[in-house]
Amino acid sequence: MRGEDQNQQAMFSYVSPEARVPKDHPLRPIRIMVDSAFNDLAPLFREMYSHTGRPSIPPEQLLRASLLQVLYSIRSERMLVEQLDYNLLFRWFVGLSMDDKVWNHSTFSKNRERLMQFEVATAFFQATKGLAERAGLMSKDHFTVDGTLIEAWASMKSFRPKDDQDQDPPATGGRNPDVDFKGQKRKNDTHQSITDPDARLLKKGKGKESKLCYMGHALMENRNGMVVDSRLTLANGTAEWDAALEMVENLPGTNRVTVGADKGYDVPVFVDGLRERLATPHVARKDKGTAIDERTTRHEGYRVSQRIRKRVEEIFGWLKTVGCLRKTRHRGLDLVGWIFEFAMSAYNLTRMRNLIWST
Repeated sequence: MRGEDQNQQAMFSYVSPEARVPKDHPLRPIRIMVDSAFNDLAPLFREMYSHTGRPSIPPEQLLRASLLQVLYSIRSERMLVEQLDYNLLFRWFVGLSMDDKVWNHSTFSKNRERLMQFEVATAFFQATKGLAERAGLMSKDHFTVDGTLIEAWASMKSFRPKDDQDQDPPATGGRNPDVDFKGQKRKNDTHQSITDPDARLLKKGKGKESKLCYMGHALMENRNGMVVDSRLTLANGTAEWDAALEMVENLPGTNRVTVGADKGYDVPVFVDGLRERLATPHVARKDKGTAIDERTTRHEGYRVSQRIRKRVEEIFGWLKTVGCLRKTRHRGLDLVGWIFEFAMSAYNLTRMRNLIWST
């Protein structure tokens, strides 16, 4: 018998969002891990807020919503709030009931300053890393390091001489002026972006185009491809080596470790710096002028590191495609660095879900 197309909707629903989400949905294990991490961060959350006055939006809900933005590649907070209004899955994950009113999109930017002040992204990263360590997913001996360019949210036309930073109105009458850079020498020493002063002009290699960008760095453990440490720095010629040495130095313990890397790290300052830090440099050798000799390459462990080190590209690939960090939506080293580290936590959560709950 043909069913009737009822136009009048029911006024009440007796099914909760929890019942709507399938038991095997991929977000369920992530929610479990996130709640466990938030339990560790509860003292920090209490310290962040006053004990008097009107209750604020719980930081747990703001962070869960931001996590959804990374996991589902939502390009703006306006779109995220729109999804939270009608998406039952998102409401369940954040912790909103069917009748809870969704906050305004400006709530994220207003509260982010507080989250940055108390370094919540770093604390959340350490909490999620602790979950991986307790699950036995982290190697303590073998690591890989690499860096990537994160394009800044600034136009090349904003890169002007430092002594000529006034924003003159375009001669053509539009918002986007016609600028001819042909024949001009533009360097970070003499020029600066008026849109994002922290962005630097850099190109990844010969034959590549120059971009206003930051440089993101990741230290990966080789057992399961988890991120052990990460940071965002200004883009310059030595940032990859300096950040890598700093991350290796921050590794806990005193045992000797191995650190794999690509040919860009085959320079004496990096190789010697690793050896000073009790780390064996499993760096890919250049064709000419290499700093790696047969004392290192003759071992089977070197060949294993060279095979596994390519997995670090999966981290940056995920970050730029899923995590929407091919080009950042924010400005300033501190803010972009906060977003970068938070996205690394999202990657680790996704990786742990695949390793623990996929079987």
